[in-house]
Amino acid sequence: MKLYYSPGACSLADHIAMHEAGLTFDRVRVDLATKQTETGEQFNQINPKSYVPTVEMDDGQRLTENVAILSWVAQRKPALAPNGEPGSLRLLEMLAFISTEIHKQFGRVFKPTSDAEAAAAREKLDQRFQLIAAMFAGDYLFGSDVSVADAYLFTMLRWANHVGIEVPAKLNEFAERMRTRPAVQLALKHEGLD
Repeated sequence: MKLYYSPGACSLADHIAMHEAGLTFDRVRVDLATKQTETGEQFNQINPKSYVPTVEMDDGQRLTENVAILSWVAQRKPALAPNGEPGSLRLLEMLAFISTEIHKQFGRVFKPTSDAEAAAAREKLDQRFQLIAAMFAGDYLFGSDVSVADAYLFTMLRWANHVGIEVPAKLNEFAERMRTRPAVQLALKHEGLD
């Protein structure tokens, strides 16, 4: 199995989750500017969407999109999701919220078409980070145990820090807890971000 990633990109969430699940996989770095892998392959031939993450299974099938990959990881390691059917739905709900309400806004921060657009995206992110901080059920999003959604949120908090977006203290504390996890440390090391 292979994870196609770019250092610090949203694929970091999948990288962390796959380590949390104890999965064995190879990592293939992708240069998003040139669309080439570290092995010289054209990434567009691997994933026509031209962005990471992409997971290639041993049988050659490929899976893209954080929500799908993180859900797949949680299916492989059920401890990385809340318990039971309502738990799997709550996980999907949280992954969709992070993807559409937080992750998507960063595009308008990283490459705004105007100062007004960047300001609006920052305001929306501030609202969404306030909301997600209020949703915490313990040390992690769903309580005392880490989930794949926590890996995704941690990645978004790294981005917030990178662009100077202040987040609630509860989220900073969460990010510090996440940084102490061996799976997080290993993924950061692999990506040259430690």
